[in-house]
Amino acid sequence: MQLTIALAQQQYHINTDFGHSLAIAVDFHHSKNQPNHFNASPALASPMQAAGFIGDTEQGGSCNVNELTLNPHCNGTHTETIAHICDNSNALAISISALELPPLMPCPLISITPVAATDCEDQYSPSFLPQDKVIDRAQLEKQLVPYLEQQLQCLAVRTLPNNNDKCQAHYNESNQPPFFTRDAVLLLNERGIEHLILDIPSLDRLNDEGLLTCHHLFWQVMEGSHQPSPNSLINKTITEMAYIDNTIIDGFYFISLQTPAFINDAAPSRPMLYQAKLIADTAS
Repeated sequence: MQLTIALAQQQYHINTDFGHSLAIAVDFHHSKNQPNHFNASPALASPMQAAGFIGDTEQGGSCNVNELTLNPHCNGTHTETIAHICDNSNALAISISALELPPLMPCPLISITPVAATDCEDQYSPSFLPQDKVIDRAQLEKQLVPYLEQQLQCLAVRTLPNNNDKCQAHYNESNQPPFFTRDAVLLLNERGIEHLILDIPSLDRLNDEGLLTCHHLFWQVMEGSHQPSPNSLINKTITEMAYIDNTIIDGFYFISLQTPAFINDAAPSRPMLYQAKLIADTAS
């Protein structure tokens, strides 16, 4: 299907037959093929058994019916809402099912090589450790210069070096991923980015004393609090542990952020990226 999209004073052409999935496929039957964060239990599948029925055709069942065990935050590509850091009893802590997402949203793709935290001027809570690698404000600022505010509803960030080992990476104390600085997240808010797609397992440091500083800043929830306020940005999302193949070049796209209707703070997701070709600019 070919679509023409009007965005501000520009028109773009996209072909939905040629999308790029940014989701890592979850192999429920082979945990070694899964990515993993925070030493979580792997995602598992087992055939349903009830009243003489077994949901496995290889074991004599009439059909396959698997029961799945999954930790959305740690077993693969997932999207999370403000409810990730807020009390479920608060009406503003909306679940995945309550998100209001347009079918297609403007989304630049940028690639960034994380830098040593000791080499940047940004801040983080808790304090940086000598081994920390970060995405800082200066890197983001430079990469986002070409884009207008109306093009920045979403942002996809690929970290370099980039290889498909990320699809099976186990992130832990011996393999700590990079993360964002406070100042970098403040820039995201200043530029109006509502939906962030990352190929790292968390916006924050692996072990951050439970502060989740950058998550709080992104959703504008007071640090140390689990209560959103009327000023919190409740319809924003963070998608983590995506994989962005090197064949997908940096540039301007539209994205379909596909999520199931889970009443939960997070769910497995399948971001689909579609190349945007400028066909008209009425401002020129």
